Amino acid sequence: MWRAVELRELRVFLVLAEELHFGRTADRLGLTQSRVSQSIRDLERKLGLHLVARTSRRVALTPDGERFRRDAGRALDALEDVLRAAQDSGEQMTEPVRLGIMSPAQITPVLRELVDAFTAAHPGSGVEFVGLPFADRFAPLRGGDVQLVVTSLPIDQPDLATGPVLSRHPRLLAAARTHPLARGTDVSIEDLADHPIGDLAIAAPPELADEMTPRHTPSGRPIPRAGPTIRHQAELLLAVASGAVVQPVLAPFAATFQHPDVVYLPIRDLPPSRSVLVWRRHDRHPGLHEFLRIAGTALRGRPAG
Repeated sequence: MWRAVELRELRVFLVLAEELHFGRTADRLGLTQSRVSQSIRDLERKLGLHLVARTSRRVALTPDGERFRRDAGRALDALEDVLRAAQDSGEQMTEPVRLGIMSPAQITPVLRELVDAFTAAHPGSGVEFVGLPFADRFAPLRGGDVQLVVTSLPIDQPDLATGPVLSRHPRLLAAARTHPLARGTDVSIEDLADHPIGDLAIAAPPELADEMTPRHTPSGRPIPRAGPTIRHQAELLLAVASGAVVQPVLAPFAATFQHPDVVYLPIRDLPPSRSVLVWRRHDRHPGLHEFLRIAGTALRGRPAG
């Protein structure tokens, strides 16, 4: 006989499938570890499936658990979309969408167009731009202080979703005017193996950190770090101006942070960086999903700037 599965049990299982750790799952859900374990046992009993393999050292999904994770995740997302749409249709949006940026230059014409379209459709809500911290641009997003963040790819985080490419930005090298690399009109990424870059105190996903401040050149040569740990954009600019380091940056950084002793040189053998919107997968903020709907309609079929 089929036994009714509770949504709570599905959510516990899906969080455990992400964390693969009962303690972290309990912390995320505000439950005890024993409650998490009981929910998983109840779910396995109701389904007649062994979903989770547990040892003293690790937690892993069984093949049945992997299949159920995919199917249950899609089903729960669809149900939440239905419930969210029903809720949104019954309420007027008055709370603004808060959009995090690292610099004003990230507000490109395409992004401004999306913001204007949303504001015109929902004048009682609107969009607020919020400056993100240098150390961890995703902390305000994961903490719910902002609903969207403008950032570069790649992003491969299970709790975050990414939208279509908004814009592409040239990759540049910041260097002191007196630095040997500043004598040319451009540089190669291979040049960084011979000149240290800054040791940035940034808590970024590893895939993004490797893109922003690579540890090796494409040929495999290590890229050295130098100087004290840099904790702010101004510290980075001063370290570059002094000649202590050079630093790969994006065009929006160069447009925002200027210094008379700093020049920005194109990195000729790196492709442009791609900028996207990022949000939490299960954020239920009504304005967020309306903004994403408007953005999806506006950007459909349009090449990124």
